[in-house]
Amino acid sequence: MSLTLSDIRGIGRLSADVTAGVTGIVEAMHANIARTAGGYLPQSPLGGVGISATIYRSIRGAARLTGIGLDALLAPLMPASTQSSPSRDNLIAALNGVVGDHLAETGNPLATVMRLRHADAALDRRSLAAIPNATGRLAVLVHGLCLSHHSWQRKEQTHAATMLRGLGYTEVHLHYNTGLHISTNGQTFAALLDQLVADWPVPIEDLVIIGHSMGGLVSRSACHYAARAGHRWPHHLTQMFFVGTPHQGAPLERGGHQLDLLLGKTPYTSALTQLGRIRSAGITDLRYGNLIDEDHAHDRFAPTGDRRRDVALPEGVVCYALAAMLGFGVADDLVGDGLVPLASALGYHDDPALALGLPEERHWVGYGMGHLDLLNRKEVYDQIGRWIAER
Repeated sequence: MSLTLSDIRGIGRLSADVTAGVTGIVEAMHANIARTAGGYLPQSPLGGVGISATIYRSIRGAARLTGIGLDALLAPLMPASTQSSPSRDNLIAALNGVVGDHLAETGNPLATVMRLRHADAALDRRSLAAIPNATGRLAVLVHGLCLSHHSWQRKEQTHAATMLRGLGYTEVHLHYNTGLHISTNGQTFAALLDQLVADWPVPIEDLVIIGHSMGGLVSRSACHYAARAGHRWPHHLTQMFFVGTPHQGAPLERGGHQLDLLLGKTPYTSALTQLGRIRSAGITDLRYGNLIDEDHAHDRFAPTGDRRRDVALPEGVVCYALAAMLGFGVADDLVGDGLVPLASALGYHDDPALALGLPEERHWVGYGMGHLDLLNRKEVYDQIGRWIAER
């Protein structure tokens, strides 16, 4: 895997940010422990314990200067375009999933910009006109957290693409920064899809969306904002397939939130909660499955509970939920595919307003497979193909 100058520049800036952030955490722990010790540790006139305030300030300053120096050195050398590869794209995608909101907020060149892609090339009006054998049947695939448009191909198998081509669909992928709020990505996706439909080289006969994991939530959010904005593309949308989508949230993120709260209860560990606050807005949205801006209009690290608004599935669109289970027993329902419980993937909820309400004939469960297996198991796309053909 080869990194571009832009990547190295971004890594340098991020490294400086990380060094400064970790230094702040250590300094806070030092100060908290000193206060807990009853003030027996000597204080510096500059503040802090002993000479620690000066040291911490020096470390942060040196880290920032290093980042600025590397950035200034590499910026003039950056080419107009950068080469890419699947391994590099996947690494950047994982980084964006964890800290993508920070990368975007700081203008870091590692931040992924949302793009629609076909045959591994970004789409614009010129490249759309050059798509060979474009059909009026369009399928958009939306990947999940920390993944990329390459994630649908595993072990050189592309069952999703094979199925779609066999049914006469032209395949398009959404690649996006999964560290941003789901609602932020939903709004951008809605606008991009509206432009795509307007510029498509042949009249659109049918549009389907397949969303894996977070991709299903981003797709639902896009439908909500498209309806609000009066976009044209929802009129072409006939079917949506949610593959391992945590409609009711993911326990792993809820567990991380509980750990934050536990660490914050003692002065010895309270500074460590800042480590938990590093995780991206996209990750914290998965706590309950937030879809719209109003769902995160409060401190996303506060113990507020589930405050989601009711966001109905798009009217007139036939929706399906596909889930997986690692095991075969009843107790495995809670484990689900290892990341998403069965009930969450199928959209069940005690509150009817938050439940998807899909009939059982639009449910499918794959046994003996995990969350990432859903991306490229033949039986998953055989089932989706049957549903598309039956419509």
